[in-house]
Amino acid sequence: MTPLFPLLAGVLPVLLFLAALLILDSYKLTTRRAVLRSIGWGLVAAGIAYVVNASLLRAGLDSVLLRRYAAPVVEESLKAALLVMLIRRGRVGFLVDAAIHGFAAGAGFALVENAYYAGAGAAGAGVWIARGLGTAVMHGSATAITGILAKSLTERHGASFRWFLPGLGAAIFLHSLWNHVVLNPLVSAALLVATMPLVVAFVFERSERATEAWLGEGLDGDVELLELIASGEFRHTHAGAYLESLRARFPGPVVADMLCWLQIHLELGLRAKGVLLARAAGIDLPVDPAVRDAFVEMKFLDRSIGPTGKLAMMPLWRGSGRDLWQLQLLAERR
Repeated sequence: MTPLFPLLAGVLPVLLFLAALLILDSYKLTTRRAVLRSIGWGLVAAGIAYVVNASLLRAGLDSVLLRRYAAPVVEESLKAALLVMLIRRGRVGFLVDAAIHGFAAGAGFALVENAYYAGAGAAGAGVWIARGLGTAVMHGSATAITGILAKSLTERHGASFRWFLPGLGAAIFLHSLWNHVVLNPLVSAALLVATMPLVVAFVFERSERATEAWLGEGLDGDVELLELIASGEFRHTHAGAYLESLRARFPGPVVADMLCWLQIHLELGLRAKGVLLARAAGIDLPVDPAVRDAFVEMKFLDRSIGPTGKLAMMPLWRGSGRDLWQLQLLAERR
């Protein structure tokens, strides 16, 4: 067996699977830079996990118990930390984003782990096929499952930490089951490779439908509200009456800034939706220089109206995770 074989067998399958996820994402929801950052976190997580696991062994924990129970908890928690941060900061818009970031973090983790085993002298073609198609894909799949379940639950219930636990628990269970080696490693790898495309296909199909629905509804709503603001008819609407009622709690200039804040968010949201529609058509639109000025003004208005003012504006602006995410999408293209 050539020295190059362990590297190719242990690394290539998981990277090809990640590349396939990116190709299948017709809206190109996740940038390459963001994917590289997620892979980078996986590399870091692997290093931290090695230190923690080694410390547990030195403390006297049995190696079998470590492999079957402790290591899955440590490793999946570290990989999932990235998803917690991204989702809570509004940087994940749809299930497919969560799946890609999760798989990328798992891929980075697997790269370090397989490099370690290669350096330790793990040999045999069967071993490396099982590690490449099995263990490496398991790492990516487990973290992708964490992201999918976490995104699905936090969309419905809010980004409280407890809604990340079911996905993390599922990933730990899958990882622990894998480490129990219930089946022959090659059989386990074959089952994983056969089932993961089905899971991914379901997630992508559901995410594509959600994206299309959100784009259609969001475009109509944003355009309608912007037209009302531009025509001066906004004050005659229920939303305008609500904004007028805020004058009793906020100074007049702050209320005026609130309206500007809402208008800029709507305009940037429309631009971001336009970028997505162009991507789906295979067109990569350049970002208008005016977008930079809009973000500068938005930061000024954020400070002007303050956290309480932004909270008061939530009934007017659909401040959901997807709306926050679309602004982040546009910001990364600046």
